Amino acid sequence: MLNEHEMKYMVRALDLAAIARGRTSPNPMVGAVVVKDGEVIGEGYHPRAGDPHAEVFALAAAGEAARNADLYVTLEPCCHYGRTPPCSKKILGAGIRRTVVATLDPNPLVAGKGVAELRAAGVMVEVGLRGDEARRLNEAFFTYMTKRRPFVTSKWAMTLDGKTACASGDSRWVSGVISRKWVHELRDEVDAIMVGIGTVLTDDPELTTRLPEKNDSRDPIRIIVDSHLRTPPEARLFKSGSKSPTWIACLDSIEFTKSPLHSIPNVQILPLSSKEGRVDLDALLSTLWKRKINHVLLEGGGTLNYTAFSQQIIDKVYCLIAPKIVGGAQALSPVGGDGLSKMSNAWNIDVQQVVWLGEDMLVKGYPIYSK
Repeated sequence: MLNEHEMKYMVRALDLAAIARGRTSPNPMVGAVVVKDGEVIGEGYHPRAGDPHAEVFALAAAGEAARNADLYVTLEPCCHYGRTPPCSKKILGAGIRRTVVATLDPNPLVAGKGVAELRAAGVMVEVGLRGDEARRLNEAFFTYMTKRRPFVTSKWAMTLDGKTACASGDSRWVSGVISRKWVHELRDEVDAIMVGIGTVLTDDPELTTRLPEKNDSRDPIRIIVDSHLRTPPEARLFKSGSKSPTWIACLDSIEFTKSPLHSIPNVQILPLSSKEGRVDLDALLSTLWKRKINHVLLEGGGTLNYTAFSQQIIDKVYCLIAPKIVGGAQALSPVGGDGLSKMSNAWNIDVQQVVWLGEDMLVKGYPIYSK
């Protein structure tokens, strides 16, 4: 039976998995630890898609000593041939006597089959140790697999009176230096960053990751929701020097091949169906899923945020609150649109954490949608 003493091994495995945050997509982050006679004899994590999985590194580190040892792994070992051989075969070949799995894999190719294969071969398997933490670590992967769309995180910064900009349109800067650095760290972890045409026209952003102290930082794919292709060809995001592509989602009724955007290098136009006269975000997410986009960071303005909440596609919220007051009846708020008519219909947020980033407060939570 599992006991509190064993928690430290799974905690270590979870810590190892998190090292590769933002680098494994569309694969999950996984960590593994091999233990024998109360001592860690091997450990590893999955560094990126296409590389060996965590179990392979951990078993290789343990070597022959892995025979009759215990394996702690944050996700059910795979049992199918993909870009790498199945880990279940590696575990059996190494002679592991017992495997402790944090959570089952939602991938239909695995989904309990890996555990069943190990048990059928005589390996003791226990499932559930730190399972909630393991699923939270890979919440984007679980959504990608179960909902067949990317996980969407909405992030915004606002003043204490709920404004994302002054009535004049000036928004530099709502949040402080530490918060802005955190935002770039967040961008470094996601597959794509999404904004609406309003943000492009108002802020003219580059949508890049700026972490000069991190050698392997990378830019996410830039996605512009632009129903009528109003993005200026001279926009800064086309001149940022980023090697990351830009995808522009527009209505499929638009003759996009005649747009000057069509000829800009590293730009792809995605014609999609409409919903209430705008790009259908469900159709967009379906397209992104087919392109193996696992996690999207939504940094849109009030219009796009309202549409996203209305279509119930926002999975997680990061709200930065700066200790500033700007006022202004016409000043923008993070969620605009028509708004809801009754407070009883409000989208509630299950707040999980509140932390300080310098002088700013960061609220992390998950929207609760009515069925």
